[in-house]
Amino acid sequence: MTKKHKALSLLGMAMRAGKLVTGDETVLKAVKQGKAKIVIVAADASDNTKKKFRDKCATYNVKLIEAFDRITIGEAIGKSERVLLGVTDAGFSKSILQSLTEPSEVEYID
Repeated sequence: MTKKHKALSLLGMAMRAGKLVTGDETVLKAVKQGKAKIVIVAADASDNTKKKFRDKCATYNVKLIEAFDRITIGEAIGKSERVLLGVTDAGFSKSILQSLTEPSEVEYID
C-alpha cells in the first residue's frame, strides 16, 4: 500500500468516525473554533479557495495540506467531489500528516 493510499484510507476512517468536516463554511467554522487539526485542500481547488484557507489556517495556526484532487478526496470519504476537508481528531490528523509527509524510503538517521 502506498503512502498516498494510506492517507486516503485514513480519511475514510476519519469520515466514518465522524472526525471530518467538509465544505467551505463547515471547515472554516472548525478552523475558527480551533476544532480542525489539519485542513486538506484539493490540488485542483480554485486559487481563491486555496488563498482563503491558507490565510485562515495561518491565522489560526492550523496545518494546511494541499493533496490529491477533488474526485480522489470525494471517493476516499464516500461522497461526491470534495475540495476541502477538516480533520477534527488529533490522532487521525497525526497519522494522515505522517502518511503524507514522511519519505517513502527508509529514514536515514545521522
